[in-house]
Amino acid sequence: MSISLTNVDRASLERFMAAGFEALGLASEDARLFADALVFSELRFHPGHGQGVQRLRRYQERIGKGLVDPRAPFEIVKESPALALADAHNGIGTVAAAKAMKLAIAKAKTCGIGQVIVRNSTHYGSSAVHACQAVEAGCVGIAYTNAGPEMAPWGAREGAVGTNPWGIAAPTNLGFPAVMDFALTTAGKGMMQWLSREGRRMPLDWALTPEGEVTDNPDAAMKGPLLAIGEYKGYGLAFMTDVLTGVLGGGGFGLTPYSNLNRLDVSHSLTAIDIEWFMPIEEFKARMGEFAGMVKSRKTRPGFSEVLIPGEQEARRVASKSSGGVPLDDAVLKDLVALGKELGLREEIAAFGPYREDRL
Repeated sequence: MSISLTNVDRASLERFMAAGFEALGLASEDARLFADALVFSELRFHPGHGQGVQRLRRYQERIGKGLVDPRAPFEIVKESPALALADAHNGIGTVAAAKAMKLAIAKAKTCGIGQVIVRNSTHYGSSAVHACQAVEAGCVGIAYTNAGPEMAPWGAREGAVGTNPWGIAAPTNLGFPAVMDFALTTAGKGMMQWLSREGRRMPLDWALTPEGEVTDNPDAAMKGPLLAIGEYKGYGLAFMTDVLTGVLGGGGFGLTPYSNLNRLDVSHSLTAIDIEWFMPIEEFKARMGEFAGMVKSRKTRPGFSEVLIPGEQEARRVASKSSGGVPLDDAVLKDLVALGKELGLREEIAAFGPYREDRL
C-alpha cells in the first residue's frame, strides 16, 4: 500500500513552520532558524527519515509538558581561541548546535580551525544542516552528536550507544556542496514505521528482535535494537562518537541520553575548518571538482547508470522539491493544518496537489 503525498509550496511551509515555533515560545530568530533547519531536512531526505516538518507537533508536546525549554540560554562554559565548551540547558538542540557552529566558524576564521562541544542538549536534527552552515562561510563543516541507546553493540542484543549521526560538508565548483550525512545505524525506526505503513518487509541488516534474532519484519524490529553500519566497524564509530561528545564534554553518554525525558542530556560536537588558511577557496573548489570528476569517470557496475558523489542525490532532491513542490505525507500535512488552527496561526501551507513521482 503506497503512502499518499501532497506537494506543498516551500516558501509557505517555511513561513508556517517559523510562525509555529514562535507561537510555541521560541524567540523570533530561533524560530526561523529551527524552521529553516527542518525544511532543509524535508527537502533533502526521504520523508520516512522523520527529520522534517512533522517535528513541529512533537515539539508542541514537549514544550507543553515542560520537557524542553524554548528560551534556554546558550552558555559558554569555557573557551580558548580555537575551542569552546557550551551548555544548552535542555534547550532546542537544533538551535544550540547552530549557535555552536556559528561560534566554531568565528574561531576558525581566527585560528584556522574551531571546535565547540555542547552538553546538556536535546535532539539536534540533521547533521547536514550544521555541517552545511560552515560551507556557507567558506569552511569545511563537521557535525556529530550522540543520541539515545538504540544501537546494539557488536555481539549484544540490547542497545547501549546511539545512532550517533555524522555530517561532513565541503564546498565544490559543481553547484552543490559535497555532503556526507548518515547515522551509524543501517537505518532508523522512522523508516521501519514507513515500511510498516506500506506493508513492506525490510532488509535483514537493519535491526534485531528483543531476543537478538535478525528480522525483516519492521513491526518486530521496532521492539528491538538497531544494527550498526559495517557491523562491528559502525559500532566502533558510534562508541567513539560518544567519547568525542558526551564523555569529553562532561555530558551524557551510553545509556544516559534519553533515559530521563525531563533532561535528554545529549551532547554534540561542531567543527569548522577555514579553507582559506590552506589555500584560496576557489582553488579548493576546483580541486574538489577535479576529485569528483575522477570518481564519476569510473565505469559503472551492472544495474547502475552513473556514479554519484556524497550529497549529489540530495542536491537533486532539493532542486526538484524547490521548483515542483515539497512532497508531504498526507497524514503529516493534515496534522500540521490542525496544529496551525490550535496555535492560531495566520500562515497557511499552500498545497499544489498530489505528488506523482515514484522516487523521493
